Amino acid sequence: MSKHEDIIKYILSLEVGTKISVRSIASALGVSDGTAYRAIKDSDTLGIVTTIPRVGTVRVEKVEKKNIEALTYGEVINIVDGALLGGKDGIYKTLHRFAIGAMTIDAMAKYITPDCLLIVGNREEAHRLALENQSGVLITGGFGCSEEMKKLANEKCLPIISTTYDTFTVASMINKAISENLIKKDIVLIEDIMETNTYFLNVNDTVAKWKKVITETRHQRYPVVDDDNKVVGIVTLRDLSSKDSDDELIGRVMHKDPVTLTPKTTVAYAAHIMGWEGIELFPVVKNKKLVGVITRKDVIKALQYMARQPQAAETLEDLVLKKFEFKTSGDKGHFYGKITPEMLDPIGTASWGSLNMLLSTMGIMTLRQKNNINILVDSINTYFIKPVQMDSMIEIYTDIIDSGRNFCKVEIDMFDNKRDLVAKTFLSAKILRR
Repeated sequence: MSKHEDIIKYILSLEVGTKISVRSIASALGVSDGTAYRAIKDSDTLGIVTTIPRVGTVRVEKVEKKNIEALTYGEVINIVDGALLGGKDGIYKTLHRFAIGAMTIDAMAKYITPDCLLIVGNREEAHRLALENQSGVLITGGFGCSEEMKKLANEKCLPIISTTYDTFTVASMINKAISENLIKKDIVLIEDIMETNTYFLNVNDTVAKWKKVITETRHQRYPVVDDDNKVVGIVTLRDLSSKDSDDELIGRVMHKDPVTLTPKTTVAYAAHIMGWEGIELFPVVKNKKLVGVITRKDVIKALQYMARQPQAAETLEDLVLKKFEFKTSGDKGHFYGKITPEMLDPIGTASWGSLNMLLSTMGIMTLRQKNNINILVDSINTYFIKPVQMDSMIEIYTDIIDSGRNFCKVEIDMFDNKRDLVAKTFLSAKILRR
């Protein structure tokens, strides 16, 4: 095990809430400051530590991807650019709800629950009520709190946070952060679909063993690793020749330096590489070591899942497309709708970027409506003729002008309400098949 892995293992063994630093890690494990720094940065990427302003780097409990909408007190500090006044031992705790203290103390009590965050101004009686009910406090307006409240927060391990923003701005910032995280939540990564219990070969294995594995598993492709479990190649049935001796080593017949992916790579990127390079299997590596594989079949199933899965929050594309209706007939499509405020540029006309997104989306929708296939845009050429004003009604006509086994092309025309041509687009796309 390398020094880097030793440090990460050591950090994982620490209790949640433990404060760490480069110097303390280097001293405890007898490594250089540079090695300790790199390991702490990697731990931050892994989500097992976080850096809190005016506090330092702290060991935290890793939040699972599917529960990303649950924020911690530490994340709230970063979101609102806040200062921690007390209760630093509780910053890793997860929040379950928020409450705004804009009422009398008696009325406020029923809304405060454990693992809640009370957003309030400089009202000490409200601060006390929250802490006594196992709730954290976020003080708005840049106000502080009394030493008595800080002491109570430290005793109960419940953070008191101060921010210079007003209550409305703070609530908006937190809501926006949750909304952005909900959008990210449904982005499918390689780690969500990869096969971890996979078959592989060693460079020192023989062709005879390879044939035996093929007979047992019926697979056609296998990653090849060295003695340290690092991926060094890949072998397929095409590499198996009748001329190869059964005693031939796998290291001599394999394809060296294969394309690999990491668990955090998006499925969309993997689909693009598979379609463009014609690759059927990717080894998945972490620190260059094999942790799983994904196949073309896995990626296509994930793309189909993503197409059926509605987002929990609206993306920019959703905001634009919700004002449009469409109908298709064979190779042709007709879309009609209104230019929305989200599409405007600083001078009040529809931005070229939003119009280009609209045109490309319409072309892809036409292709998917026809064949229900997985499409990856290869190139897009757009010619803009004239600007479009806000609230203008526009019509878009799409026509599939060529469709082969691997590529297809679409012509897209956009007209305004006077039937004047606004833009013309030619889109070329790659078809990803099983």
